[in-house]
Amino acid sequence: MVFRSRIATLLFSMLATLAAVYVAGRLWQDAQNRVYLIKELDRITGQGQSAISVDDTLRIITCREQLKKLTALETELAAAKQEGFSSKHLKGTDRADSRRKPLVVIGILTTFGHKNNRDAIRKAWMGSGMTLKKTENEKGIVTRFVIGRSASRGDNLDRGIDGENKQNNDFIILDDHVEAVQELPKKAKLFFAYAADKWDAEFYAKVNDDIYVNIDTLGATLATHLNNPRVYIGCMKSGEVFSEPSHKWYEPDWWKFGDKKSYFRHASGDMYVLSKALAKFISINRSVLRTYAHDDVSVGSWFIGLDVKHVDESKFCCSSWSSGGICAGV
Repeated sequence: MVFRSRIATLLFSMLATLAAVYVAGRLWQDAQNRVYLIKELDRITGQGQSAISVDDTLRIITCREQLKKLTALETELAAAKQEGFSSKHLKGTDRADSRRKPLVVIGILTTFGHKNNRDAIRKAWMGSGMTLKKTENEKGIVTRFVIGRSASRGDNLDRGIDGENKQNNDFIILDDHVEAVQELPKKAKLFFAYAADKWDAEFYAKVNDDIYVNIDTLGATLATHLNNPRVYIGCMKSGEVFSEPSHKWYEPDWWKFGDKKSYFRHASGDMYVLSKALAKFISINRSVLRTYAHDDVSVGSWFIGLDVKHVDESKFCCSSWSSGGICAGV
């Protein structure tokens, strides 16, 4: 009986060792694959090329996020070991991380001559100074006005924005973008690319500068979508495509939308939200993403062929304020 027991123990140990080696090998192989994909992306983009598939782009974004999470877990584990696996220490680390990682970055697209709009937004819901910082630190909501430069670089318009930003420190100034009505779609693209590169947030939102936002309701709504890696949230619509050059909403590429001339489904431009993976996708592919006459149509077009969850959320319909609504136009 003792002899049989020793044999069983030996066999069990061998099987356990083999299983451990197998698991370690698979983990190592997955890690090598992730590193390879990321290096390939860096190599291609570094050479100014864009010959990489959409699936590969999304896969690389996912791999990068997994590597970040793995690094964070390894850091927490090392800290926990030093503290004797203290649960109190781990909870404290979680709170610190939540302050550093924003839930959403809101870009309010504004332009020259709209200072009254910006001041009204600061007073109504965005805040300024310490109030703005408190919203960032406690609620994880970063809000900035987004504007480009004047066609006559360095003129009174540019100096006015620089002075306003020096006073309030609440602008994203796109130095490589010239302010113009017809350039709004490109401006939205540059905002998402800039914000995704600067802040590691869960979501990124675009808002017009005549919209009031309920910050608390926005945060609560977005929290319900944290498990959706590729989500596009807004007041979804289609709308007519106008082919007459004299029309306010004229679309130069109207002929691309078929005989009925209706846009594909997209979120209304007053306010819409993209998850982190989609903002990263825009950042990586900014040089090849096509823009149309309107920013909301342009953004919607980029996700037509992707595996993206479109969320038609009535709370994002800003035409009129409603109970439980997130936004309202003024």
